[in-house]
Amino acid sequence: MRGVTLDCADPQALADFYGELTGMRVLFSADEFVALTDGSGCDLGFQRVDGYRAPRWPGQDVPQQFHLDFRVEDLDAAERRALGLGAVKPDHQPGNGRWRVLVDPAGHPFCLTSS
Repeated sequence: MRGVTLDCADPQALADFYGELTGMRVLFSADEFVALTDGSGCDLGFQRVDGYRAPRWPGQDVPQQFHLDFRVEDLDAAERRALGLGAVKPDHQPGNGRWRVLVDPAGHPFCLTSS
């Protein structure tokens, strides 16, 4: 896979969030699209969509369509970091503590897992 691109209203703001969260750096930046890379060959992109509607997790009124999973060494520390960067932790947390579901500033759910 070459990369994954997330729809959003503000590509730069979302790229800033994920860049801080993951340590990835900007590969390309324009008003309509920003790409982050870590050199692995699978980049993370953010594209502006007019009229963007954030997913509603866990409901499906506005479907999530997909979510990203990030493996971390310390689940509690990674959660604190993500929340400090602007993520939100929804009340609904499946998985019995094996992972944490968070929502990025544009409304996309993502998971942190230590396994």
